[in-house]
Amino acid sequence: MTGVARLDESVPALLAEALALYRDDPRATERLRHYLDRFHEPLRIAVAGPWRAGKSTLLNAILGEEVAPVEPADGGPLHTWYEDGPEPGATAYSAEGSAWELPVIRSTGALRVELGGWRSTQVSEVVVRWPTRVLRHTTLMEMPAVAPTAPDEDQPTAMKIIRDADAVLYLTRDGRETDLRFLRALREGAVGRSAPVNVLLVLARADELGGGRVDALVTAKQLARRQYQEPGVRPLCMGVVPVAGLVALAGRVLGEAEYAALAALAELPRDELTAALLSADRFVNTAFTARGGSHAAADYSDSTLPDAAVRRALLDRFGVFGLRLATTLIRTGAGNRAGLAAELVRRSGLTELRESMARYFTDRREVLKARSALAALERVVHSDPRPGSADLLSRVEQVLASAHDFRELRLLATLRDPKTRIDRELSAEAHRLVGGNGTSLAVRLELDQDTDGGQLWEAGVDALYRWQAQADDPLLRPDQRRIARVVLRSVEGMLAELRGGWSLH
Repeated sequence: MTGVARLDESVPALLAEALALYRDDPRATERLRHYLDRFHEPLRIAVAGPWRAGKSTLLNAILGEEVAPVEPADGGPLHTWYEDGPEPGATAYSAEGSAWELPVIRSTGALRVELGGWRSTQVSEVVVRWPTRVLRHTTLMEMPAVAPTAPDEDQPTAMKIIRDADAVLYLTRDGRETDLRFLRALREGAVGRSAPVNVLLVLARADELGGGRVDALVTAKQLARRQYQEPGVRPLCMGVVPVAGLVALAGRVLGEAEYAALAALAELPRDELTAALLSADRFVNTAFTARGGSHAAADYSDSTLPDAAVRRALLDRFGVFGLRLATTLIRTGAGNRAGLAAELVRRSGLTELRESMARYFTDRREVLKARSALAALERVVHSDPRPGSADLLSRVEQVLASAHDFRELRLLATLRDPKTRIDRELSAEAHRLVGGNGTSLAVRLELDQDTDGGQLWEAGVDALYRWQAQADDPLLRPDQRRIARVVLRSVEGMLAELRGGWSLH
């Protein structure tokens, strides 16, 4: 997006100036070159959260295959990277920098990394390579569990995420205060305070918020909306997204045998299955006597219902909530594996999460990489002030103040707040024009991708006049006019981009 300050130009230029200033400091120059190189690398997204928040499950659901977790022999903390590669593989690194390849075992839709007897004190991080489209433009980083301690004690973990990640998926069960303290710790420095646009808060075990009922995710979505409206939450993230991670993963990797077993269970009398699904133990230990009369049970195992071992495997895969949901969906029309898988993914909240990741992270990857670089530059200057470094900090602040990309992201988050009193149609147009549906000119202007420049220009000029009127309307409240000015600046940037394209011909 063309703006007052083009981040893909101004930030690398700042890094180059900093490299010249700190050329006698090998550690600083290594760090600065690292962030300069990152502009040509995939976006780094950290998956973080407390113990048992569901990080590995959600990561696998995003990948669509079972790759995580990678666990050391002592069960200690481990930093694991998941990146694209021509073939499956894994490399372990020690704190001293030595590296060695790890054996991997691949099966259909799954990869198991064998750490052998290595302990977390011997391995600082593991890089897993997995050929999948999801990782072509994104590197996912599974962070060690965040401990429920004071922010100062969490700071080393928080700083590692800031250094290594461009964006953060922070998983929480219920958005408790310890999680919010951790997110507040991420906002250190001028960059953290001025551009807090790189966090999505994920209620990653959303089915538990609704007591495991079939409609639990409806309740979770309502809770997420209310939570995002809280004054202590909105400044810390771009949104709150509820996801039933276990259901999402089950839908992504659902096999025919699992579907047949679920279909056989769905043939049971409703009361009998409901009673069995009151708890995990009852489901595994119930001696079912009813038999399904359709072909589904026969397809599974010669007219028998799933035995205890199979039910245990289903429970591990789906959880009690997932079993309730899956059997209900089969009864109400999910008549094959593909149909059930799609419906599980849709209802799990994973689709909304992936859309949010695309909207706020992937589509804005150059903006987020620039943010990471500015934060790194700020840390270098603060750790080693010298003649000329104050000017660098001043330039960082100027970029933060003038970069329209950050304003767009903040506005996208603002427009989701029901307290934002703006006409519904105008709100939808504002969302589109600032890149909420995609960042290409055609998508912003609601035109086909093959639309010619003349039509794009006409649509842009039409939007310009409309939002100029909004920005100058004395009858609107100041906050409404501020929204209009951000949208207007986006439209001006689009027209400038079109004009610049024409000047090249």
